[in-house]
Amino acid sequence: MASHGLQRLLEEGSRRVTEWVGSSWAFGIAFGAVIAWAVSGPLFHYSDTWQLIINTSTTVVTFLVVFLLQRSQNKDSKAIHIKLNEIVAVLEGASNRLIDVEDLTEDELQTLHTHFQKLSEMAQRESSLSQSHSIEEAEERHHVKAAVRTSSHSSPRGLRN
Repeated sequence: MASHGLQRLLEEGSRRVTEWVGSSWAFGIAFGAVIAWAVSGPLFHYSDTWQLIINTSTTVVTFLVVFLLQRSQNKDSKAIHIKLNEIVAVLEGASNRLIDVEDLTEDELQTLHTHFQKLSEMAQRESSLSQSHSIEEAEERHHVKAAVRTSSHSSPRGLRN
């Protein structure tokens, strides 16, 4: 239970720091610190210690903020994926293979990308603006339409399907 309390504390602290770091005030303070450091150069005769202060402080802050922002981005990304999975799961005709698509390998993602490119190409060739709901439906609809066009061109005039 203690680790759960610590986790909530770190989570809340991370959220607050992430929000603050992205604020105009944080930028202003950081900018002010750099200006103060630059202006103090002549006072410290541009010494190695003077340079070390800015290098060390910016490195430490950057190191910590990178992990903090990555944590925040991971949480946001997971929330977005959950919302998209919900939409795909309940949308009639949507391909369920897209649920948790972010967990696929790069090769599997490339295969899906190729399928969607194929869908796009089929839609561009069609004169109709009707939408397809899934890869499977689109391929089936495309084949049916192609068969109808082929049979209508070979049937006598006025007897089209």
